[in-house]
Amino acid sequence: MDKKGLKRKRIAVLYGGRSSEREISIRSGAAVLGSLIKLGYNATGIDAAENLVEKLKKEKVEIAFIALHGRWGEDGTVQGLLEIMGIPYTGSGVLGSSIALDKAIMKLLFDTTGIPTPACLISTSSDIAAFPLPFVVKPANEGSTIGISIVREKKDIARAIRLARRYDRKIVIEEYIKGSEITVAVVNNKALPVIEVRPTSGFYDFHAKYTKGMTEYIVPAEIKKKTAKKAQDIALKVYGLFDLSGCARIDMLVRGDDPLVIDVNTSPGMTETSLVPKAWAHLGGTFEGLVEEILKGAKLKI
Repeated sequence: MDKKGLKRKRIAVLYGGRSSEREISIRSGAAVLGSLIKLGYNATGIDAAENLVEKLKKEKVEIAFIALHGRWGEDGTVQGLLEIMGIPYTGSGVLGSSIALDKAIMKLLFDTTGIPTPACLISTSSDIAAFPLPFVVKPANEGSTIGISIVREKKDIARAIRLARRYDRKIVIEEYIKGSEITVAVVNNKALPVIEVRPTSGFYDFHAKYTKGMTEYIVPAEIKKKTAKKAQDIALKVYGLFDLSGCARIDMLVRGDDPLVIDVNTSPGMTETSLVPKAWAHLGGTFEGLVEEILKGAKLKI
């Protein structure tokens, strides 16, 4: 739909929700809503934590801009609801969203399609002790590095598992890769410049991710050009494999010259410290321009 048509529509920015990433989603939603209003769109904000159907009906919403992160927003549930209600929405569809959030299914899909990724174990407690140290323990269905631990000694395994299981009954044990952390955003099938992530603490956890000054972001990444190109090609392959739409971000670690995918984000952060706006700005784009580009892709996917 063109800009003129979009400006005649009632747009709702869906934010908040019930996941452990609620506070970040509120920040993303506020930034997106502010941009849409500044650009002259007929936009409102809706907290998706409860009574979402009633709120969508009350506001007579015609297009939904999804600024939700994590469960009940980035996992296909809200996307399915919008499909049933016939409301076009931004971002990826039901299947791509659900596969990308579930790291266990994501890793299995990578293994069967040749996407490079660190070795992993979809955990049952009895198997973990045999997995070579060091390794990373993750809840299968969380984002923003919530519930993640690096295990370097066997005595720390039980603690790491307890932490991960606070957030999910299913956990992923992943080979620890010591190397550069990079990320590639894809917007409407176009790969943006590679960003290198350098946390001052040495670990890119929730605190480092969302606190100003805790992480250095280098755009473009200070890696070999062929490695950067390889990372962009992998990101586009993942985007196509998962049948993603709109904006997505693919996180990787570099071992030698080889990027390995560790996460796929179908509703990346849109805060002042977020990565996609940084990559977009490197190409000369504005935050408002990014929001508008994502909005253009709003549609029903089924």
